[in-house]
Amino acid sequence: MLLLITGASGVGKSSVRARIAAELEPAVRCVELRDLVPIPPLPDLAWRQRATEEAVRAALELQAEGRHLLLAGDPVAPGEVLAAPSADRLEAVAACLLDCRPDVQRARLIARGEPQATLPDHLAFAAWMREHAADPGHMPEVLTAAGWEEMRWERWLGWERGDPRWQVEVIDTGNREIGQVAAAALAWATASLRGETPAFGG
Repeated sequence: MLLLITGASGVGKSSVRARIAAELEPAVRCVELRDLVPIPPLPDLAWRQRATEEAVRAALELQAEGRHLLLAGDPVAPGEVLAAPSADRLEAVAACLLDCRPDVQRARLIARGEPQATLPDHLAFAAWMREHAADPGHMPEVLTAAGWEEMRWERWLGWERGDPRWQVEVIDTGNREIGQVAAAALAWATASLRGETPAFGG
């Protein structure tokens, strides 16, 4: 299984992974993209999608050993995992979106030194991720327009809001301490590994 914990900048992805990794390993390898592939000076959308394929391949290697992969720390959309060329060989994919209110996200980004000029882009991407989690038909061109040509978008393009094949857990990080968010993410991950949460079929 590939477990995806995703979200926009400032929602807590890397912090959550750092807190739950020890609880999941060694049955689950916990990574972000930089652990799998070199990050270029100017990573673009196509690079992220090629890197997502590398994460899928790493998950397949672990799957052959009876283990799993958790990808957390990057803004990889669930639709990118499903469309990765090798994703149809995964036994299952489970996705969780970490999200928070725009004012909370803005405050966190400012606190970590994010330039003011980039804040609107981060907030807009968070809004898109929020809708993508609920509705696979929401502005898919955000992923497909300049994406990697090897992606298999036809696997989910045409699905609509409410389609039972599209399942994304959402954890609100805005009013919780990071320990509480990590506990919720760990509960989701362990339940997913037991087959107790909805997941995308492989």
